Formats: sequence, structure tokens, C-alpha cells
Amino acid sequence: MTEKEDYSLPYPNSWLSPKLEIRQEKTVEGRGMFAVQPIAKNEVVTIWGGDVVPTAIFKDLGEHQKRQSAQVVDGFYLVSSKPGPGDYINHSCDANAGIRGQIVIVAMRDIAVGEEVCIDYAMCDSTPGEDFECACGAANCRGTITSEDWRLPELRQRYAGYFSTYLQDKIDALV
Repeated sequence: MTEKEDYSLPYPNSWLSPKLEIRQEKTVEGRGMFAVQPIAKNEVVTIWGGDVVPTAIFKDLGEHQKRQSAQVVDGFYLVSSKPGPGDYINHSCDANAGIRGQIVIVAMRDIAVGEEVCIDYAMCDSTPGEDFECACGAANCRGTITSEDWRLPELRQRYAGYFSTYLQDKIDALV
């Protein structure tokens, strides 16, 4: 960020780059995160925020709130306590953004104005039982997204350097 950028906080517990906007679109979820300015590879696009809860609490959440959550380590999830940017980033099997650490989302390649910013949930989730039928429409769509997708060699190669820390640790243990 430069000195002239806006540091206002429309999301009290997270951050969204001023190069993005949340808007209603014909996406799977009906809304998404879109570039309004060009975004360079490895540029931070959003930082997730929320409350950290253990699996026992996560299991009792409603389905909508579970979908708005991110696993941060085995047994713990970052759950939105207030609407924030993380609630609007959709899945794609042809993701253009990835994860640094546990909560920072960065561009994996240059992103053009008008593109929706998406991650592949394989980069951040290994929760058994949270599988779903994918409707991303990408040419390389896997059809079903599972908690084991991070194990797929082609995804480990494609997303190298963009897995959440806890999944990267699991990947490193496999080698």
C-alpha cells in the first residue's frame, strides 16, 4: 500500500484491497469478489478475519456459516462473526488466488480488471465430510470437491507455494 491509499475499514475484522469490490454477479453463490484495477502476481488481495473456533463448535454451526469459514489448523476454523471479504471469495478449480500463511489471500498470477478472484478450496481445507459438487464451470473442474483434494499430485504441483501453512505441513510430511 502507498500513503495515498484508503485505510478505512469497511470490514472491522478483515481487509479487502481497494483494487477489488464485492458485487452481485451470476456466480455460483450469486456474489463474488472482482478486480476493479489490475492486480499483480503475489499481491495481497484480502486478509480473512473472524473468530477461531474448535471443531466441536464448528460442527454445530449452520450450513451457511460453515460455508463462510476457513480451516486454519487441524481442529480449528476461522468463522465469520461479521460479514467480511472472506465470505465473498468463491471456489474455482481454475483459481487465480492462493493462500500465504493461514489468512492472507494473494494473486497467483496477474488478475485483469473484471475477473472474479477465486481460490481452490483444496488450498485450505481438509475437513472430512465437507465435500460438495462443484459448479465452477472451469475446463479443469474436478466435479466433486473433497477434503482430500490437497493430496492430488497435480494440485500440489499447480498450487505449490499457495497452500495454507497447516496443509503445506501435511504435504511436506508426505514427501
